[in-house]
Amino acid sequence: MTTPLRVVAVSGGIQRPSKSAALAAHLLDLIADEVPSQQTVVEMAALAPQLAGAVWRSQLPSAVEQALLAVEQADVLVVATPVFRGSYTGLFKHFFDFIDQDALIDKPVLLAATGGSERHALVIDHQLRPLFSFFQARSLPLGVYATDKDFVDHRLHNPDLLARARLAVQRAKPLLALATPAPTLAVPAFTQA
Repeated sequence: MTTPLRVVAVSGGIQRPSKSAALAAHLLDLIADEVPSQQTVVEMAALAPQLAGAVWRSQLPSAVEQALLAVEQADVLVVATPVFRGSYTGLFKHFFDFIDQDALIDKPVLLAATGGSERHALVIDHQLRPLFSFFQARSLPLGVYATDKDFVDHRLHNPDLLARARLAVQRAKPLLALATPAPTLAVPAFTQA
């Protein structure tokens, strides 16, 4: 029996419903089709009121600490953020500021973003890749960028985008196969997808 990979999606969207959360959920589904996985979703929209005022990790409430532990102990990450003024949201960055700087070393990370138009598509390469390079994570080869027109009722519908998402996961498959499940630690339950 194969031990499932712990795949954690982080959505930087601060609204509900969120296109970034919808994109992350779609990518989680595609990964689940390829490898056995246990999925967890961390949404900034749910954590925002508890996260915004903290300066030190010791000041965070338990719900945020559980989300941080889920990310740190994941075998694979999917991160999706809306573009805000040419970059990821400040709350998304604030969350990752609390992640231990060695916790993501060699961890595969599938990068995704949503924006109002194609003008911001380079956010993946110019903002997200450098952030996860700092953590020495393995940014997967293809990122997925979606615009408002790719959604209907907060669900992906553009065939080209759906093909890009499938291709991103297919290209990631060799790296996902290298991700070995870490020993199970006492991880508090968060939001199971």
